[in-house]
Amino acid sequence: MNKISHSKYRNSGLIFEILIRTISADTLKGVESPAIDIIKKHFIKTELGREYKLYETIMKSKSLTESKANILISTVLDESKKFNRKTLKSSKYNLIREISDHYNLDEFFNTKISTYKELASIYTLIEAANSKEVVNSQQIINNKFTLLEYLSIKSTENSEVIKESMDEFKGLDKDVRLLTYKILLEKFNNKYDNLNSKQKTILKEFINSLDSTPQLKNFYNEKIIEIKTELLKEIKTINDKAVNIKLQEVSKYLVELDKNDKITSEHLVDLLQYYDLIAEIQNTNGKV
Repeated sequence: MNKISHSKYRNSGLIFEILIRTISADTLKGVESPAIDIIKKHFIKTELGREYKLYETIMKSKSLTESKANILISTVLDESKKFNRKTLKSSKYNLIREISDHYNLDEFFNTKISTYKELASIYTLIEAANSKEVVNSQQIINNKFTLLEYLSIKSTENSEVIKESMDEFKGLDKDVRLLTYKILLEKFNNKYDNLNSKQKTILKEFINSLDSTPQLKNFYNEKIIEIKTELLKEIKTINDKAVNIKLQEVSKYLVELDKNDKITSEHLVDLLQYYDLIAEIQNTNGKV
């Protein structure tokens, strides 16, 4: 039976996480980050971006029962079969080629990712689900166990990990943190001069709230409510039934975080994309 070999170069979930961390590292160094444009080019409104969403769906889910976790994994694997594998392969080749134009690949993939094992398991299961050959059953079982364990971690345990990480950050000298914020704000303001005022506000809030997770979560929930209200208002002005239905479906994903949810960089990306969508709708309706 065939055994799937994990490829860091083809794992869209892993690459996205490394790119996000690379943006932070570049910004703190005070240099322009090519990783920003790489994400915008390869992960927004692309087949590769759609595949990444499968990784995100699993990685965002926690504290599930075994049956729900199994359903989630099965659903993700079924969805992966709907993608154009040739397009994905070509997209990943172009992605790696562009990353290599700006970064040393060995150093890039040497970035430590705490969820590496889980991301590798998702990759292996997706590859197995789309393989025409018989895949080693023990490998599939082991990878499913890895994800089931991750998905069933109790929120209280996860909260302790978050608390430890935040306490460590808060332990830094106040002046160091203020300087870090200043550098980040300046770089983001310069780099994102093409964003609208609402998107810039989101970026600034995410930066300024680095050591205030509850505050950031409240901000996120407020924006989700604001975006959903605006989106539902715009939907009423759209006569195209197909577009109307699709936007109604999008509105269902605008859900507030509860007290046990961890806010991540993916939430930042989601907010920016939602505001992009609203701006596009308004532009089409002649409001912008």
